[in-house]
Amino acid sequence: MLNEQTASKATVPAETVAAQTVAGETAAAETTTGTAPGPKPGHDWSLDEIITLYRQPLNDLLQQAHAVHRRNFDPNRIQLSTLLNIKSGGCPEDCAYCPQSVRYNTGLENESLMSCEQVLEAARRARDSGASRFCMGAAWRGPKDRDLDQVVAMVAGVKQLGLETCVTLGMLKAGQAERLQQAGLDYYNHNLDTSEEFYSQVITTRSYQDRLDTLQQVRAAGINVCCGGIIGMGESATDRAALLQTLANLPQQPESVPINTLVKVSGTPLDAQDDTDPLELVRTVACARILMPKAYVRLSAGRTDMSDSTQALCFFAGANSIFYGEKLLTTDNPQFNKDQSLFERLGLTPDTDNTSGDTAAAQSG
Repeated sequence: MLNEQTASKATVPAETVAAQTVAGETAAAETTTGTAPGPKPGHDWSLDEIITLYRQPLNDLLQQAHAVHRRNFDPNRIQLSTLLNIKSGGCPEDCAYCPQSVRYNTGLENESLMSCEQVLEAARRARDSGASRFCMGAAWRGPKDRDLDQVVAMVAGVKQLGLETCVTLGMLKAGQAERLQQAGLDYYNHNLDTSEEFYSQVITTRSYQDRLDTLQQVRAAGINVCCGGIIGMGESATDRAALLQTLANLPQQPESVPINTLVKVSGTPLDAQDDTDPLELVRTVACARILMPKAYVRLSAGRTDMSDSTQALCFFAGANSIFYGEKLLTTDNPQFNKDQSLFERLGLTPDTDNTSGDTAAAQSG
């Protein structure tokens, strides 16, 4: 399952790989030994092609991914986001990884929606600590209109502080995405979590299509899409490849792709899940970079348990965004000083370009 593949078992010849962009642009990334699946115009990556990328020798995969990354981004700059849980606990969904579900006894206390001023104070601290994007998460199946009124005010206030804005609120009803866009929302996060085939092993209270429908509403409203998944839930390497296939083959690829590693929380159904080989994370990041060359690929949940070496490999493979701060929703995130030390040792500097929020609106028009 988690260690379904290793590079030594792969029978895939290495190759010259080209990166596929949103517009169908291609560019070659040379390796020294052979051939792998090349790019095609549009978004039509096959599952077999992605599995071939994933399972090839790690050095070849890293070389290809880094070449794509360097061609599309400054490899020594990293985008910093801060995530604030604006409403925790009491969620009716049964996501097997989530301590915020009302169905699991995790010791998490339910908290009501924070006030707008509390959120803005946290956003000011995040800005002063170097974050360029401020993300707000609420444990809802989907927001009620009365709750959305308050979130809209938060989005507008955070935007005025000069930060990019992002929210994750669950499924959206008709008209809600448009209200968020009018308030100045730059990104909406709604993860697919895993492959469609494995999905029912993790979640039963909403369908895979429900998630895709929300992404379509967000895109239609002119908001940038933030969408990724979680590794380490018992899925296979093929499931990871299938998740990346779905993301890469969307009509417009996500602007932001968070790659989470399962954080095991006592009381959730996945609290005894086996640990994930860190190299599986590196492979997932590298494939995400090759398949979605223009996206920000974010190291998200699970970073507390990653060694500095694992993070460095992920950055080389194409990760160029992290969550930055003390907490990631209800689980620990590496502390500020530790991150600063790692960035200094790796020669990474914060990316302060906040122009991406206008992109989706321009493209949707």
